[in-house]
Amino acid sequence: MITQLSGLPANVVGFEASGKLSAEDYRDVVLPVVEAAVAAGEVRFLLVFHDFGGMSGGALWQDLRLGVEHLRAWKRIALVTDIEWMGHLTSLFGWMSPGETRTFPLAEREQALIWVAA
Repeated sequence: MITQLSGLPANVVGFEASGKLSAEDYRDVVLPVVEAAVAAGEVRFLLVFHDFGGMSGGALWQDLRLGVEHLRAWKRIALVTDIEWMGHLTSLFGWMSPGETRTFPLAEREQALIWVAA
């Protein structure tokens, strides 16, 4: 499940994710918000994961498509989580992501927001 975060700076889009992610999560929640950010000029993306129950095949496809379709619009991506393997994967493969990517622990959520908005 993905829910949009409110109260963020105007140049940041953010989401909180938990459990198993579905294609509908991307289609109905993430995509409209990212499309609006692209139309405004750039994407600064904050993603908070408390727990992770996997992704459906459709969700994986939507995630890949989302990054590639607007490749030049991505500026910064902040992943906020205490899930160790997510942090390790981001460190290893972050260079493949569009824009600059950084991982923060849940306790540093506010610092992640400051970084992604800068």
